[in-house]
Amino acid sequence: MLFSSGDGGSRALGTTLVEELASRGHLVVALDSTYEAEQVEFPGGRVERALPLPVDLTPEVIAALLAGHSRARLADARFVLGALDRLARGHRPDTGTDPLPEGLAEAADPSRTGVLGQSLGGSVAAQLAHDEPRVRAAANLDGALLGPVADSGLAKPFLLMASGTKTLRGEPSWASCWAASTGPRHALRLRDAAHGSYTDLQVLLPQLVRCLPVPDAAGLIGTVDPRRSLAAQRTAVAAFFGRYLTGRPTGFLDRPGDDWPELEVLR
Repeated sequence: MLFSSGDGGSRALGTTLVEELASRGHLVVALDSTYEAEQVEFPGGRVERALPLPVDLTPEVIAALLAGHSRARLADARFVLGALDRLARGHRPDTGTDPLPEGLAEAADPSRTGVLGQSLGGSVAAQLAHDEPRVRAAANLDGALLGPVADSGLAKPFLLMASGTKTLRGEPSWASCWAASTGPRHALRLRDAAHGSYTDLQVLLPQLVRCLPVPDAAGLIGTVDPRRSLAAQRTAVAAFFGRYLTGRPTGFLDRPGDDWPELEVLR
C-alpha cells in the first residue's frame, strides 16, 4: 500500500493511519516527494530540500504548482510500484547488495496494491488507481481531484472521506468523478472535522495548545473529539482496504453511524 501526504507535507504526517494499516498486516510504503517535502535523503547521504514557493501565490500560480506536484508524485509512485515489484521477486529495491531481511519478499503482494492519501495525496491516489492496472483500490482523504480521473471516474473501489460540511455536489471534481465512476464507491463525512483532521495534526495540536499558542487550531482540525476522530478514520480506512484488498467482508462502510456517530454516508 502506498501513502502520500498533502501538498508540501511530510510522509510522517500520516503516521497515525499508516501504523494502523501496518498493524493489520498491510505492507505500507509512505512517500515523500523530492523538492516538495521539507527534505528527502537518498541512499548515499544526498539530501534535497523543498524549493521555495513563489512570492505571489495567485490562484493561477497555485493551480500550476498543484498540477506540477501531481505529475511529479505520479511519476514517484510508479517508480515505487516498480521497486515493490522487484522486492516481491527477491531483489533489493535500492542499490545495496545485502540480502533482503528474511520474509520481506514474501510480504509484498503487488497484485493486491492499494493507495491512499490526504489532500493532494488523495487526488494522486485516485489518479494512480485510474492509470495503473497494478492498483486495485484507492482512498482519498478530503482532497479535491486533479487530472482526468475527475471527469472519467474510476472503475475500481474508491473511498472518499470528507470533512466538516462538505458534500459531493459542493466539490465539482467530486461530483463529476462520482457520476462517472462505475466501480464500488463509498463517501463518508467526518462531522465537525476540518481539512487537517486527516493528518497527525488531529492528535498533535490538542496536546500543543496546552502549552503553546496555536492560532486557529479549530480551523485546522475542527472541533471533533481528537480520539474519536482518529479511531473513526482508522476504522473506516481499515474496513475499506480490508474489504477490497484482502476480501474481509464488512458492512461498516454502508452503516458507519451505527458504531461511529461522527461518520455519516454522503450520497
